[in-house]
Amino acid sequence: MTSVPKPLKFLRPHYETLKSYYATMLDSDLKKHLADILSVLALTMSAEGERESLKYRLLGSEGDIGSWGHEYVRNLAGECAEEYAKRQSGEETSILDLMEVVIDIVVFHIKHNAETEVVDLLMEVEYIDLLIDHMDNTNFKRTCLYLTSASRYLPDPDNVLILDVAYMIYLKFEEYPNALQIALFIDNIQEVSQIFIDCDDMLQKKQFSYIVARHGMHFELDDEMASEDDDRFALQDIVNNAKLSEGYLTLAREIEVMEPKSPEDIYKAHLLDGRASAGASVDSARQNLAATFVNAFVNAGFGRDKLMTVPSDSSSGSSGNWLFKNKDDGKASAAASLGMILLWDVDSGLAQIDKYFHSNDNHVIAGALLGVGIVNCGIKNDFDPALALLGNYTDKEDSSIRIGAIMGLGIAYAGSQNEQLYDKLSRILNDAKAPLDVIAFTAISLGLICVGSCDHDAAQAIIFALMDRNAAELQEPLFRFLPLGLGLLYLGKQESVEATTEISKTFNEKIRKYCDMTLLSCAFAGTGDVLVVQKLLGHCAQHLLRGEAHQGPAVLGIAMVAMAEELGLEMGIRSLEHLLQYGEQNIRRAVPLALGLLCISNPKVNVMDTLSRLSHDADSEVAMAAVISLGLIGAGTNNARIAGMLRNLSSYYYEDASLLFCVRISQGLVHLGKGLLTLNPYHSDRFLLSPTALAGLITMLHACLNMKAIILGKYHFVLYFLVLAMQPRMLMTVDENLKPLSVPVRVGQAVDVVGQAGRPKTITGFQTHSTPVLLAAGERAELATEKYIPLSPFLEGFIVLTENPEYREDH
Repeated sequence: MTSVPKPLKFLRPHYETLKSYYATMLDSDLKKHLADILSVLALTMSAEGERESLKYRLLGSEGDIGSWGHEYVRNLAGECAEEYAKRQSGEETSILDLMEVVIDIVVFHIKHNAETEVVDLLMEVEYIDLLIDHMDNTNFKRTCLYLTSASRYLPDPDNVLILDVAYMIYLKFEEYPNALQIALFIDNIQEVSQIFIDCDDMLQKKQFSYIVARHGMHFELDDEMASEDDDRFALQDIVNNAKLSEGYLTLAREIEVMEPKSPEDIYKAHLLDGRASAGASVDSARQNLAATFVNAFVNAGFGRDKLMTVPSDSSSGSSGNWLFKNKDDGKASAAASLGMILLWDVDSGLAQIDKYFHSNDNHVIAGALLGVGIVNCGIKNDFDPALALLGNYTDKEDSSIRIGAIMGLGIAYAGSQNEQLYDKLSRILNDAKAPLDVIAFTAISLGLICVGSCDHDAAQAIIFALMDRNAAELQEPLFRFLPLGLGLLYLGKQESVEATTEISKTFNEKIRKYCDMTLLSCAFAGTGDVLVVQKLLGHCAQHLLRGEAHQGPAVLGIAMVAMAEELGLEMGIRSLEHLLQYGEQNIRRAVPLALGLLCISNPKVNVMDTLSRLSHDADSEVAMAAVISLGLIGAGTNNARIAGMLRNLSSYYYEDASLLFCVRISQGLVHLGKGLLTLNPYHSDRFLLSPTALAGLITMLHACLNMKAIILGKYHFVLYFLVLAMQPRMLMTVDENLKPLSVPVRVGQAVDVVGQAGRPKTITGFQTHSTPVLLAAGERAELATEKYIPLSPFLEGFIVLTENPEYREDH
């Protein structure tokens, strides 16, 4: 009791008496002091919602607000927020007196390290800009961390508003890498350019270039950003990902996984009991096709494998032998797999794929075209080799060649908004004679090239193509790619989709709802918007008589929206569990795919168990989806438990060719890039979402909604859309000349430190390694010594280090 202010202790019973006496007093200094005391008494005595503490504070003397203690200030802050809301809704609009109190509270809180409470108060009274003036070197980092974390839970447009404030604060203190993260998050290319212009340290600009390249943003540097030509070319090279292959192979050499692996090394059939291994010796086209994909996924980016790039001993060449162990459309996937093996290495990739262009088999040419697109995925080049090679093939007679070229262009130029390609593809969309499969892949490629751009003309082109289709074509499985291509144009752009949604109400009723669901889920992908998730759940809850196709995209939509942050992700997983129990069959078929997307390259045990249960489901489509999703959640992790499950499934399904094919694909995914790659579209501590990566994943999952017709049919090469999301999951430290530099780092589970007092540890349960190192989902790294200073706060991907001038070795 000793710490309770005296007035509160003795005057509480007399609160009402004092109030009525105050009302009769004449104005004087004494009256103001009494108002101060009443303001403190109201802290505990005032009735709910009366806001008397604030009322008497405004009438009292303008003394030091903190003299009555923290609890009093906190209570005042709450009452200020309530009063502000009331004044905004009523006719009284003057808030000057209120703002004086708010500023006093802000100053007090900042002095006492309560930055989070300052942010909350200023957000309530809509005066968040005030923060910028009150920040100093000691508190701006914590404040900005809180701002960026809070933005995920705010409605539009408040979320962008507070991110802008964080951006301004970072610029004020020249924390350019953090400001760049925010500019990329808002997708504001002007702000990104501004950071390059404002910062005059060349090394920092190299670090920015690595961040922009990892995000997959198409970005051209000009004279203002780097005045010297040599510097500008060096930076543009990094932005264009020209060094990605080199860095990835350095990582592989360090970790000693350069040796090529064959599909048999992945299947490990010798670990199974007799019956499965006996059936595996038969050479069937379906199994060879599976081996093609496994080989492509496992050796992705290594440049060598045991099926396609074997040096030819005889004149026929052994890579030719493998190619012809596949049936017609299988040859396309086999030729394209060469692009995957030589991923990111454009020069030697094009040289090795070139021989297939001279084939007289159309499927082989189609595969070679797709392979060229895959090699160039995410790599930008001044000479545009992909456009030069593929551009002439988009108007050929044979539809498989056209699809190969169109899909190759979509993968190579995803996110580039290339004008030339836009004209080329929209011409194909408007061609009434073009077959549906060509139109479908054109729509997807156009969606990928203009992803998230809200491009009105591109949307028009796809809408007209949608309206031109007759009723028979609307039933085709590939038709789903048209609404999806349209959705990709608005990926993550929220309200911008509304005009297009209105137009979609005029479509044929068979596809109207499908378009609505696809557009809604794409527009809010990665936003974490709870209301949209509820809306999508509402659509999934209906028990429709005929299996309606639109519920599939709605289920995927739940995952696309909820994957934004950890809380929503956990809730999403729980909601999907309910759908499994109560949903109709077509919903159950989509749930495993949604779970796969929520935990991509992040094998959570509870999801793994659910998928394992579903992989034995009575409905073969549910089982296939679950098997593929096991591969997705384990993608690139080499997870031993999933690998074991898949081996057992391969013996369980050894007579069912379709399911065995799915098991093989998943086995390839789990060992993606021998465990050096990830499919997770999030990077920079899960803050940034790469739109092209997400677009590739969504396209592949939409194709999986009709597994039998598309992936088990003749369009299995849609699996290569996953290449858009493939990224090395590495931390590679480089010196000032961008040469690899090995330093000790601690890698551990990331800890959420938002709003915590003091300087809490950001990782837990860490181990110390030397770079380059691999980072798993949910892991974070920090330098183990202070010898070097990293130029980026997020240690992921390529990090430029500078020597710390103040560092002294301990002798």
